[in-house]
Amino acid sequence: MSKRIYRSSRDRKIGGVCGGIAEYFNIDPTIVRLIWAILAIVYGTGILAYIVAWIIIPEDPYR
Repeated sequence: MSKRIYRSSRDRKIGGVCGGIAEYFNIDPTIVRLIWAILAIVYGTGILAYIVAWIIIPEDPYR
C-alpha cells in the first residue's frame, strides 16, 4: 500500500497541513512549522503555499 499525505486531524493549529506533513515524514510538527514560518518571512511564499496545501491536501479519513 502506498503512503499518502493527509492533513492531520489530531495535530492541527490552523488547518493541519504542517501536522500532516510531519506525520508523513515522521518528524516533529514544530520543525515543519518553523520551516514554514521561515519561508513565509524570508521568501513570502509560505503563506500562499500553506493556503494552496490546505485546499489540495485531503483531511485524514482514518482519524
